[in-house]
Amino acid sequence: MLPKTKSLPQQIAANVRWSKEDPTRQGEILRAGLERRFLDEVDPNRELSEAERIRRAESARKAFYQRLALASAKARRERKSGGAAA
Repeated sequence: MLPKTKSLPQQIAANVRWSKEDPTRQGEILRAGLERRFLDEVDPNRELSEAERIRRAESARKAFYQRLALASAKARRERKSGGAAA
């Protein structure tokens, strides 16, 4: 398959799904799962105060998205240069 058509089956499946369901509820479920992931990451035994646990989870969340942004920028740079970037 050509690169542009590789994602077409996934796009079709997503559009069919969202034509039958409200994506808002699924988004809420996913966000709650991510929040729980970060809370578990920073305090798996629930030993910290609630305020400290939330503060640390927020920092963990920011770091997670910053790593994604860095990987994305690196991939774009590699695609643009046509090879592996250091």
